[in-house]
Amino acid sequence: MRDDSFNLVNNAWIPVVDKDGTRRVIAPWQMADDAILRPDWPRPDLNIACLELLIGLVFLADPPADRRDWHGRPSPDPGRLRARLAPFVPAFDLLGEGPRFMQDRARIEGDASKPDMLFIDSAGGQTVRNNADLMVWRDRYPALDPALAAMALYTLQAHAPSGGAGNRTSMRGGGPMVTLVQPEGGLWSLIRANVPYGTSATPEALPWMRPTITSEGGKQVFPAQAHPAEAFFGMPRRLRLIAENGLITGVVQRPYGTNYAGWDHPLTPYYRLKLTDEWLPKHPRAGLFGYRGWLGVIVAGEEDSGLQRRAGTLRAWHDRSGGKTARVLVAGWAMDNMKPRDFVQSSPPFVALQGMALGLLLGMIEAAEQFGLALRAALRPVLAEGEAREAVREAFHAETQAAFEAGLGELEAGAEPQQVARDWVAAMHRTAMVLFEARALPGLADRELMKKPSASGKNVKEARTQRDIVYAHRNLASAFAGYGDYGSKALGALMLPVPPKKKKEAA
Repeated sequence: MRDDSFNLVNNAWIPVVDKDGTRRVIAPWQMADDAILRPDWPRPDLNIACLELLIGLVFLADPPADRRDWHGRPSPDPGRLRARLAPFVPAFDLLGEGPRFMQDRARIEGDASKPDMLFIDSAGGQTVRNNADLMVWRDRYPALDPALAAMALYTLQAHAPSGGAGNRTSMRGGGPMVTLVQPEGGLWSLIRANVPYGTSATPEALPWMRPTITSEGGKQVFPAQAHPAEAFFGMPRRLRLIAENGLITGVVQRPYGTNYAGWDHPLTPYYRLKLTDEWLPKHPRAGLFGYRGWLGVIVAGEEDSGLQRRAGTLRAWHDRSGGKTARVLVAGWAMDNMKPRDFVQSSPPFVALQGMALGLLLGMIEAAEQFGLALRAALRPVLAEGEAREAVREAFHAETQAAFEAGLGELEAGAEPQQVARDWVAAMHRTAMVLFEARALPGLADRELMKKPSASGKNVKEARTQRDIVYAHRNLASAFAGYGDYGSKALGALMLPVPPKKKKEAA
C-alpha cells in the first residue's frame, strides 16, 4: 500500500466486535451492519471518539431531517450509507498531496514530534525535558499504523487539552464530557439514537478542505460561519502527519489553530453560573461518575432555571423514542489543567421521570448531599480535616449508588414516592453508620474517656476522647431522624416530615 492510499471512507480500518464475539475490521459505511456490537480499539478514549466520529459521519452525509424522517428509517441500510458517503471520499485521505483528514491544508514546516503526541496522556515536550512524566508517558508509540494514527488524530482534535502557547483546546475545552444515548441493539442503534436532526453537508464544509482559519489576533469561528457538522470535525490544532514505509513516524505541529466560540456540541452537557453568562461545556471529575454528578447530565435538574443543559441528543431522546428505555454512556478525560488524571467511563440509566417522581429524584440527590456533609462533620473526632474525611464522603456516595438506582427503578415502576423516600433514608443511614464505625471503633478503648482539666481548670485540647466520638455517633444518627441543619434539609428535600425544633428554655 502506498503511503498516500489510506482513505477513511473507502478503506476498512475500524476494528469492531460483533454481537457473537467475532472481531473484524470495517469501513465506516458498514457501521449500519446490525451484527456489530461496538468499536474495538485498544484504548477506551479511542472507542468513545470513534463513536463520535461515526455519529459525525452520518450527520455530515445523511442526517434525519426531523422526527418523522428519523422514524421513517428504523432499519440499518449499509447500501444507502455507502452511497451517501461516496461524495466525501476525496476529503478523507489521511496522507497525500491533496487535502488531508483533520490536518492543516498547507504543508507546515517545523521539527517533527514522535507520533505518541497524538495521545492525550502522552508527555509533552516540556514534561520530557523536565523528566516530570510521572502520570503521563513518553515514547510508547514510536510509529503508528495509519488506522491507529487516524483515530488518535481525531481523538486529539475532538478532545484537545491546553498544550502550550497558541495550541488551542477543542471547541468543548480540554477533556470534555461526552454523553451518548445507549439503547439496546448494538452499534447502529447507538449511532442512530445520537445523530442530530439536520441537512447534509458538502465536502467543502469540512475545515481541512479550505485554508486553515488560524487564531492569530484573537480571530474566532462562530457557528453561523460554518456547517453544524464542524462540531464533529473541528480543527483546533494545526497538525501534519509524517509517514515512512506505510507507518506514521512523526507529527509536525504549529500554533494558532482554529479558535471556536459559541458552539453547542450535541453530545456534551453545558452549564453557566448566571443567566447572563455564556454556556460552558461540562468536564468529568476523576473517579466514579455516580448519581452525585447526574444533575444537568443525566437528570434535567436545573434546566428550567436556565443554568444547566443536558446534551442535545439526550434532550431529544424521550421525544424520539416514545419513552423507550436506554442507558447513557458518559465518558471523558478528567483533566487537571493540562495534565490528564483519569479516563472516566460509566453507563447510568436514562432518566425519563416527570412531575412529582422527578422532583423526588432530585430530592434524593440533595438529601444524599446533606447526609454526606453530616457524615463528614461527624468524623471530626476521628480523622484529620481534609482529604481523609472527603474520601469517606466519596465512599458514602459510591456505596449508596446501587440503592439510589433501585429507588429510581421503583419510581419508574410507579411506586409510592414517600415509601421510596423512606427506603432511601434507611439505606443512607445504614451506609453512613457503617462507614463511621469502621473508622471510629478501632482503638476507641485506648482513648481517654473525657478531656482532663489542666491546673487552670480548663480542658486540655488534645486527642479526641471516647465521649467526643460517642456524641458524634449520636449526632450522626439523629441527623437521619431529621434533627440538625443537615437532617432537616435532607428530609425537607425528600418531602418527609421534619421534627419541630426544640425551643430554648427561658433563663
